[in-house]
Parts: sequence; C-alpha cells; structure tokens
Amino acid sequence: MDLISVLPLASKSCVSLHKPLSSSTHKLKPFCKTIRILGMPRRWKFARPSMSLSTVASDDDIKRRTGGYHSNLWNDDVIQFMSTPYGELAYRERAERLIDEVRNIFSSMSLEDGEFNDLIIQRLWMVDNVERLGIDRHFKNEIKSALDYVYSYWSEKGIGCGTNCIITDLNSTALGFRTLRLHGYPVSAEVLKHFRNQIGQFVSCPRETEEEIRSMVNLYRASLIAFPGEKVMEEAETFSEKYLKETLQKIPDCSLSREIGDVLEHGWHTNLPRFEARNYIDVFGQDTENNMESNRKTEKLLELAKLEFNIFQSIQKTELESLLRWWNDSGSPHITFTRHRHVEYYTLASCIAFEPQHSGFRLGFAKACHIITVLDDMYDLFGTIDEVKLFTAAIKRWDPSATDCLPQYMKGIYMMVYNTVNEMSAEAQKAQGRDTLNYARQAWEDYLDSYMQEAKWIATGYLPTFEEYLENGKVSSGHRVSALQPMLTMDIPFPPHILKEVDLPSNLNDLACAILRLRGDTRCYQEDRARGEETSCISCYMKDNPGATEEDALNHLNVMISGVIKELNWELLKPESSVPISSKKINFDITRAFHYGYKYRDGYSVSSVETKSLVMRTLLEPVPL
Repeated sequence: MDLISVLPLASKSCVSLHKPLSSSTHKLKPFCKTIRILGMPRRWKFARPSMSLSTVASDDDIKRRTGGYHSNLWNDDVIQFMSTPYGELAYRERAERLIDEVRNIFSSMSLEDGEFNDLIIQRLWMVDNVERLGIDRHFKNEIKSALDYVYSYWSEKGIGCGTNCIITDLNSTALGFRTLRLHGYPVSAEVLKHFRNQIGQFVSCPRETEEEIRSMVNLYRASLIAFPGEKVMEEAETFSEKYLKETLQKIPDCSLSREIGDVLEHGWHTNLPRFEARNYIDVFGQDTENNMESNRKTEKLLELAKLEFNIFQSIQKTELESLLRWWNDSGSPHITFTRHRHVEYYTLASCIAFEPQHSGFRLGFAKACHIITVLDDMYDLFGTIDEVKLFTAAIKRWDPSATDCLPQYMKGIYMMVYNTVNEMSAEAQKAQGRDTLNYARQAWEDYLDSYMQEAKWIATGYLPTFEEYLENGKVSSGHRVSALQPMLTMDIPFPPHILKEVDLPSNLNDLACAILRLRGDTRCYQEDRARGEETSCISCYMKDNPGATEEDALNHLNVMISGVIKELNWELLKPESSVPISSKKINFDITRAFHYGYKYRDGYSVSSVETKSLVMRTLLEPVPL
C-alpha cells in the first residue's frame, strides 16, 4: 500500500458517506476536491509478459506504484475470430442419440440376464469414466442406481469385482471407496487396512501387472479424499505415490503412463473437472482390451465426451463475447495499473461449472474476480491511503453521487463495482426468488474493510501476529465475494438456512478462504516483499517463532494447507449432513479453481505459462473427432 497522504483525512466527511444498507438513493453533496491524474490511454497496448515493480508520476506530482504485470494476453481479435461448427443442430442431435445409447449401456447392467449382472466393477467403471470424461450430468439417475447397487454389497472388508466374489480386491475396493465417498455414502477408510501386508505395504497382486498398477492408481486417487484423522489414508497416499513414481520409470510411454502422470500431477484438489475431461479424453480407451463389447462401450463414451466438449465451446464463444462487451463498456481497458485476467477467470469458471444453464455463474465469477483484481492492485499499489479511505466510504454509501468526491481514476472503478454488483443481485433474485443485494453489499464492505486493516498495519509499521493476519487475510483473500453472487445465480436453491452453511458463518467458507490465503501467500510473498509489502503469513509466522527461517515457515504453511484440505473434504462430504453435497460443491470447486491458479506460481500475476495453457486447452482448442 502506498502510504503517501495527499488529502486531509476529513473524518467527519468520510463518516457522512456511510449510511445504512437499507437506503441507497440519497443525493450526496461533494465534500472534497477531485484529484487529477494523468489521463489513461485510449488504446490498450499489449506487452511481452514481465514482472517488475515500477512507478508512474501523475500530474499532481504523486509517484504511484504499479506491479509491472504483463498485459492482457487475449485481445478482442483472439475471441472474435474463434470459430466452431459445433453449435449446429446436427452435432447436438448426434450427442442426444449417444446419450440414449449410453443410458442403454447402464440399463443393460441391471438386467437379470445381462452380461454384467454380477460384475460390480463394471458399474464402478461406468460411473468413474462418465465422471472423468465430463459427461456425468446426463446420467444422474443411472449413477445413483449403480452406486446403490454397489453399496448394497459393501462390507467392512471392501468388495470384490463381482457379486459372487468371496475374496475382496484392492482395485474394486479403492475405486468403490472413492466413488461412494464422493457421492455421500458412509464408507470408512478403515476398509483399506485389510489390504496391507505384515510390513504395512498395500498389495493386490504378487506381480507388477497392469491390474496391480491400476489398483495403485485407484488407491492413490482414493487417498486424496481423506478426512481429518484418517491415518490409513495418509499411509495409502505415501505408499501409492511412491509406487506410481517408480512405475513411471519402468513402463514405456503409453496411455497408462500418461494417465498415471496426470493423476500424480493434478491429484484431485487442483484437477478441475473440465481440464480433467480434456486430459482423460486423450488417454481413455487407447489400450482397450480385445473385447468387442468393451470396445463398443468405450467408443460410445469417447465420442459423446468429444462432442460434449466441443459443443460447450460454442457456448463459451457466445459468453466470451458478452464478457468482452462488459469489460470494454466498464472502461476496464483504460485501467492501466491492474492485471487484466478476465478471460483466465472465465476459463476457471468454465472448468468447474460447464453445464450450459450456468452461464450466469461463469460470467458472474469472471466479472467478480476481475473487480477483485482491480481493487487489489488499487489498494495495494496505485492508490494512496487517503484515496482508498474515500473509496471504502463511498462503497458503503452505495450511491453514484458518491463518485463526486473520488479521484478521477476511481470514478469508473466505483461505477463498475456498483453496476456489476447490482446486476448480479438482479440475476440472483431471479434464481433465488428474493432480494440479496444488501447481503452482497455487506460482503463487499467486509472485503474492503479487510484491506483497510492491512493498510493501517502498514501505515503504523505494525507486524501482526500470525493469527491476527490469517483471520483478516481470510477476508482479504477475496474468496467469499468471488463466490457469493455468482453462486446465487445458479439453479441451486440457497434458502437462508442453506446459505449460512455454505457462506458465512460456515466452516466451509472459513476453510475455503483460509486455503486461498495460505496458498496465495506461499506463492506471492517474495514478489510482494519486493514491492515493499512485508506482511504475509511467512513474515508473521517468523515473528511469532523467533529463529524460524523462511523454509520453516513454508513447511508449516504446507502442513496447514494439507490439514485444511482434509477438513474441506469433511465439510463437503460428511455423512448425514443437513445440506446436500450439490449445494456445497460449487463453493468447494471454486476453492479448487483458485488452488489450481497457485499450483506452480502466482498464476494470476504471471498467467502466460500454465494458466495460458489452461485457456488454450479448455477454451480455444477443440478436441479432434
């Protein structure tokens, strides 16, 4: 935060801006002189990605800081020249026929004289693959029927591949455990103890066969859905991860090796559903068995997955055009001090909610995140302490006339916030049947108040305790305001008693905000420190623990993050919860999306590497049919 004071604080005038949420139309008289800064250029110029701190001088002699972020990677031409034929009716009709054929495959497994009547593993195989291929939304009833059937044979020692199997096996049990837990069935991790030998190793076959390898793949995938205190899950993760890494060194390059690589690289908490589908399409069915019936199922699933993936891109193109209009109309191209990552945020939203009807969520999430990024850069770098105080007070006033007392560059930003929050509230009212504007405004006010708390710490030179910093940092992470309004636009009911279990004051919201703050700080603290921002989870931990090194602090935070992930798993999947998993899942998935952005680096400041690849792979490039 730039702490140069350029205005008298005028506390009485600032207080007069703040009025109750129930009123938003009273006209304000200007109470301060507008600050002039250099006019913003009208044409956005693209630059090569770079990261460096720089300062710009305004014509009122204020030296303002900018982050030296690289410019927008996706100009209008990139989006406007996107072309896809998959919005045509013929492709949708073909997809509908394939959906019916896949339903018939599910149905054939439940027929008494069907070939797969006694094969539990076939049901699990179908459920697992339609989910990994991103086409499960079409088969909700079939999935529930298949899993009810599997659960009816579940025992404390697991399951075998068929109903007549006396001996349970690791592959069926690990896959069954993972799938059942993810769908809310009460299954205990203790079942995995039955597959350890006398020295604690998990075994299924005496030799290293493909069956053994796949057992370890499914054991590793299951271990990532751990709850707090499940020691056997930690042991399973450690053992299977080591086994799979060693296996990759032994087996040739093939679809199995690429599948193992994807599973190890992305796990579950950073493996966004649409991104997983795109990667799995490339490996699914390439090493098929010499079995006509199995090949037929694989071909149907794969063709449907490819069609669905490409058809959705035609929807994305239309939504991106709408997002670009909003970005241009809001004046965003002229805000030169900030990161412009609206296309990247839209991509993240598309990777966790790619049902066609959730357009409001995808666009709302991209807009909310863009606004958060602008505010973050304005409060942390470009604005002075007096200016951001005025902006915070103006937001609490919630009236366009409040812009009369703001610096020129803040006026457009204020109106972008004001108009977008109001528009999203109108969309939420259509979906939820009630007005949520004041509720959303309070969330935004809390968010900006957390920024002001950080500004006060910087202004006074106070380094907070780790606990103080983390509690405030959960709010300033922006997770809640990024999730709240977009979530309310969905066709998922969020009555007040459900909303309080997903939003404030729920553990789910608290943990989601915590993981974003913790992971974000581990990726950003060095760059923030170079810009003069000393306060972070790392510095506060080192203050609380004299003699601790940065490495000690990072290790501590990584352990905390691992624990928070397990607690998040519990909050999402705990049995007999009064809140359906479907109501909690979107907030959980937003956490996964943000976590992906911080997986390798600060992928929001430097979006030209992994984040760019995600855009290309899930947004711009169709799957070859």
